[in-house]
Amino acid sequence: MAKPWLTSALLAATATLMTWSGATAHADPASDFLDPKPDPPLYLPTPLGDPFLEPTAGFEATAPGTVLRTRGITVPGLAVPSATTQLLFRSTDSKNRPIAAATSVIVPTEAWTDGGPRPVVSYNIAIDSLGNACAPSSTLPKGTVAEEDSIESLLARNFAVVVTDYQGPRQAYSAGLVSGHTVLDSLRAALGRSELGLTASSPIGITGYSGGAIASGWAAQLAPSYAPELNIVGVAFGGPPTDYNILHKSLNGQIGSGLYLAASTGLAREYPELLRLYNANGLRLMQVNKDQCADILSYQGIFMLPIEALAKDQNSFTDPLIRQVIAENRMGATAPTTPIFIYQGLQDYWIPKEGAENLQNEWCAGGASVRLEEMPGDHSVVSGTGKPVAFAWLAERLTGTPAQPGCSTVVR
Repeated sequence: MAKPWLTSALLAATATLMTWSGATAHADPASDFLDPKPDPPLYLPTPLGDPFLEPTAGFEATAPGTVLRTRGITVPGLAVPSATTQLLFRSTDSKNRPIAAATSVIVPTEAWTDGGPRPVVSYNIAIDSLGNACAPSSTLPKGTVAEEDSIESLLARNFAVVVTDYQGPRQAYSAGLVSGHTVLDSLRAALGRSELGLTASSPIGITGYSGGAIASGWAAQLAPSYAPELNIVGVAFGGPPTDYNILHKSLNGQIGSGLYLAASTGLAREYPELLRLYNANGLRLMQVNKDQCADILSYQGIFMLPIEALAKDQNSFTDPLIRQVIAENRMGATAPTTPIFIYQGLQDYWIPKEGAENLQNEWCAGGASVRLEEMPGDHSVVSGTGKPVAFAWLAERLTGTPAQPGCSTVVR
């Protein structure tokens, strides 16, 4: 049973957050909140009312990567002259069902003159959010996109940059399969538009940090079976959350618990059968958080609320259903065929180095070429210090320098 102070804190927090967010449900918000039911639509993000994001009739019958809609947008504040086109495309969720997702393709206006087709980088922002308004397709045209400096760094190399809403239309934060599928299908969509100046033979790099590493790593390991035609020449990512078994120890009930609980909600959106494991307070918190972005979700960590306080059974982490979903979303089971670069903070408490080390070991055992660089600092420090190293490694792959085959580890 949850401690009384935890229940009181949760109710106070959810009441406050409802005021902040204006959170509403689909029929009777007050009744849904006071007497919550495990009804999946209650816990999905509120639609933005943007017709562009609505899938076209019959899209389910199209092939993954098919472009459904296009529009040009302006990204305020980008220092590199470029043109941005948003694409709505057909993809696949965690249960192999058709979905529509959005991506933004940013192409420098300067011609590519270094020989061959212009390289393309899938840059996966750490979305780490549950609301549709937090996705890059929404934040880019508002000039509020996170990690804009990283996007500009890649554009400055004259690469095209693809920034995808990889969490899918349900904003399924932390769900690996849908993240990998949408990244790969966004590249199919972008390379299929000749007016963007990209070609099917364009060399592709994939990169991201933290939440963005989920999308990047899953794209790498799904590509050989899901999108073998893509010319992916390298994948570089850092601070990867690879395994819920590790995160349950480092984040649950800790200062990172706000994001851990949000990630659990993201999984429940792809696997709504998980809703039956939550108690009333757990369902209430998911209603309140359904449209929240990373900043609010992070702040909730001050309550250090463990997921056990939101579950019907204190031992729910061992439930067979939970174990199955965790296993399906653990990165590492399939070795990529493209070279991999992983960077990791040695003092990262939130995302411990154990995850990156286990991933390297497992992928290398499967025949992959993986370089792991462990760097001084925690999660936030290495986000800044590791990206330049990763981008330089990726640029070498994109401009034709082959990676050193095999596996290696460097501790800086």
